[in-house]
Amino acid sequence: MKIDFNKNNDGLVPAIIQDAKTKNVLMLGYMNQDALEKTQETKLVTFYSRTKNRLWTKGEESGNVLSLVSVKLDCDNDTLLIQVNPKGPTCHKGTDTCWAEENLDSFGFISYLEGVIKDRRNNFSPEESYVSALFAKGINKLAQKVGEEAVEVVIEAKDSNDDLFLNESADLLFHYLMLLQAKGYTMQDVVNILKNRH
Repeated sequence: MKIDFNKNNDGLVPAIIQDAKTKNVLMLGYMNQDALEKTQETKLVTFYSRTKNRLWTKGEESGNVLSLVSVKLDCDNDTLLIQVNPKGPTCHKGTDTCWAEENLDSFGFISYLEGVIKDRRNNFSPEESYVSALFAKGINKLAQKVGEEAVEVVIEAKDSNDDLFLNESADLLFHYLMLLQAKGYTMQDVVNILKNRH
């Protein structure tokens, strides 16, 4: 790995810190050659602090260290992506990230969809929303709907119409997310079980 520490004429390169598991960006720091070498040697992320004018290991006072998983160099050889396992909050203000965001697993659009379902369930009348109407019918109707959608997926899987198969798969997933919420769970709970099995 040939890092261009002299590109900015200060001997420093940006180091983007990313949680190795959730893939969320936790913070941005700067490293010089010595900071990188110490990080690789101790397996604890160390920066060059421009305000302290010295090497600074994240968590040296708070105990909220960043355990090194990997170091990657970008295509211009002047920015590092450092994947870590954080111990405690990353930001000195006590938040998970320096952007005051929770460091949770995100499932992209699926997480967004879970939020939409929750909003429709809590803030819309059954007359205004299909989701609200289905929740109003109770857990048995929701479970039945998931069963119906699962059967439709199986039927379409045996045919050759990929469009119908994918649409029925989307219906199944949507209704399954509703059933999870009705039971008080989220996709994260299911993923945690899969991770434990893995």
